[in-house]
Amino acid sequence: MVSSNDFKNGMSIKYDGHIYTILEFMHVKPGKGGAFVRTKLRDLRTGTVIDYTFNAAEKVERATIDKVKMQYLYDSGTALVFMDNDTYEQVELDKASLEYQMKFLVEGMSVEIVYCEGEVLGVNLADKVALKITKCDPAVRGDTKTNALKDAICETGLLVKVPMFIEEGETIIVSTDTGKYASRA
Repeated sequence: MVSSNDFKNGMSIKYDGHIYTILEFMHVKPGKGGAFVRTKLRDLRTGTVIDYTFNAAEKVERATIDKVKMQYLYDSGTALVFMDNDTYEQVELDKASLEYQMKFLVEGMSVEIVYCEGEVLGVNLADKVALKITKCDPAVRGDTKTNALKDAICETGLLVKVPMFIEEGETIIVSTDTGKYASRA
């Protein structure tokens, strides 16, 4: 158990049947009435962010989060298969829960699988990933006066806006947070 007075950013807690990570917290002591702690929490199962207010010194259960480095193997049709590099144990995760992450996963890529007491909560990707461009429109001459961008489709099916000088077959770096082009690989 942890007191709401001892909250820290990044701490994981169990509250009301959910597992949350504390994104922000603020202790508030109004002139009238008791103190309280205003928090911004991310639900680790759904990814939704909520605002919640705890009473001062309210006790909540601390969640034990484990992160295991795994390698993405393949798409089995209904699930994505990952393998622990140490034990060679394979884990299948439902495609519906990893819809956003699938846009950045390439076979053989290393990722972190997040667990809480044996329950798989999700996948943590690197901040930036290298993806190969499979289809790209040619650059149009005279279109380079401003910061012109064109559409490119990566090997995972992700559509990215890239600068005119990027060609089909090149490898680019894409931010997993925004899904935008960052640089050439």
